[in-house]
Amino acid sequence: MNPRHPLVLGLAFAVLATGLIAGLGSNYLIFLGTGALVSTVFMQSYGLITGRAGVIALCQLSFAAIGAWVVGWANVAGVPGGFVVWMLLGGLAAVAAGVVIGLPALRLRGVNLAVATFAFATALDVVFGGLPFPGQDDFEFVRRPFGLIDDAGYFVFTAAVVTAIFVGLWFLDRSRLGGALAEIRHSERAAAAHGISVARGKLTAFALSAFVAGVGGGLMAGQLGVVSAGNFAAFASVSFFAIALFVGTNNVEGAVAGGVMGAIFPVLIDAVGIPQDLAALFFAFGAIQVLRLGGSQTDLMRAQRRRKKAGKALPPPPVEPPPLPPRQRRSGGSRPALEVSGITVRFGALTAVDGVDLVVPRGSVVGLVGPNGAGKSTLINTITGFTGRYEGQVLLDGVAVDGLPAHRRARAGLRRSFQQLRVPTTITVGMFLQVAAGKSLSRREVDEQLALFGCPAADLPMEAVDVATRRLLEVAGLAAGRPPVLLLDEPAAGHSGGETRLLQQRLAEIPDRFDTAVLLVEHDIDLVRSVCDTVVVMDFGRVIAAGPPERVLAEPAVVSAYLGTAPTTKETL
Repeated sequence: MNPRHPLVLGLAFAVLATGLIAGLGSNYLIFLGTGALVSTVFMQSYGLITGRAGVIALCQLSFAAIGAWVVGWANVAGVPGGFVVWMLLGGLAAVAAGVVIGLPALRLRGVNLAVATFAFATALDVVFGGLPFPGQDDFEFVRRPFGLIDDAGYFVFTAAVVTAIFVGLWFLDRSRLGGALAEIRHSERAAAAHGISVARGKLTAFALSAFVAGVGGGLMAGQLGVVSAGNFAAFASVSFFAIALFVGTNNVEGAVAGGVMGAIFPVLIDAVGIPQDLAALFFAFGAIQVLRLGGSQTDLMRAQRRRKKAGKALPPPPVEPPPLPPRQRRSGGSRPALEVSGITVRFGALTAVDGVDLVVPRGSVVGLVGPNGAGKSTLINTITGFTGRYEGQVLLDGVAVDGLPAHRRARAGLRRSFQQLRVPTTITVGMFLQVAAGKSLSRREVDEQLALFGCPAADLPMEAVDVATRRLLEVAGLAAGRPPVLLLDEPAAGHSGGETRLLQQRLAEIPDRFDTAVLLVEHDIDLVRSVCDTVVVMDFGRVIAAGPPERVLAEPAVVSAYLGTAPTTKETL
């Protein structure tokens, strides 16, 4: 079995935990070790919401407080099932709170979101400050799991819970949901273009992280016996967030290191006589380091190891496909896959797109060309739902999609790439291919698609892939989803001659191989001429010519748009 398999890692973690009990000996050290494990659960929660989804949340200990309160109530009320059931109920109660906080927070970003979540944490401080935790007044201690009531046994139980969460996160990272969260963190626009609902993804991250935090609160209640509001103070959430940001709790080693820091560091600070209020300054310094270095400590160390590994690997042989034979032009009589009528986009007094009509027949490649600033990318943004207001109509297979947001247009079959590359680097090549495709692909399908486009192996991290190959990967992934229409915005940018010829060949094959019509925005006129059935030329937001490439690219108005003056000879583009 692979030594990195989660079951192997979980067994190793359990053996290590058992060894630690034998080595610690002292009940106090075992108590500190249990505290470190509980803090690790909190770090796993931050790793979900911030490390994976890129959402700034300062209320994770508030979710933990809800989980602890439910465990205390279940203990006092004698709810059947014992501690494990109570702990899971606490996690589910925290999920409800996470959804309640996540829904209004979906409209917020950055500092505004941080303020909103911190306000929730502060408000909950006030509520729990006036509402004693169940069992607090009567010192009715939470009953631990049967057979694990002593500190050593509870340490093993807590270690088992931590291991189970790590295993769950391992599977999450290798699922389409994990890939979606990584893309949301990297670029919300790219995620929406791949059919991912950013709102649903963030809400899922809120719910999962709240569940983990609620479980951590239940574990703390079992460790301490009786908890109070002071154990889950709002400013403690900020300190834990700073630790999570510094160490990178989306990684296993980061979550463990963060848990140890969260539990042991206050003890060390107290031992040397530094006030606990000043401890947060150390964590703030760590967060500043993240801003300076551009990543957490474990992310940077992993990136360095990946670069070394990629440097030792043999580079793939250069792709030199044979020249593409002349493509058999289609007559254009096919039913429209995409039909655009009267599209007009205004930004204040500027009219970026002015009454554009465009048809992309099924089984065809249509080129959209024009000088910089002609309105091509704005038109693509409008068709795919990234423009707020516009006039006109967009039909996909004869059905209007104007009322749909970007991610729903993508799911309906309007898939696109971006002129500026928006590819997450924290996932593997194979995972990105599936995210771009918008559906689950078998390993065989992934390998075949990668081989078809001359891309590296599925297990290679995206960080080790050069920019030009990332563009090929995006085209490969989008085509693998077999959408009705594929809109590509300058996919050949940055390619070598061999890579351009390979892309040229694959673009020409997409309509027949994947049953997908293509709208191609490209400045490489040779590429446009060789693969496109028809070409549409824009200038100053208007269509100035449309038709077969040989005729359109030779028209005086088109040459003038590119060169600035009308041709005086038979010069063509």
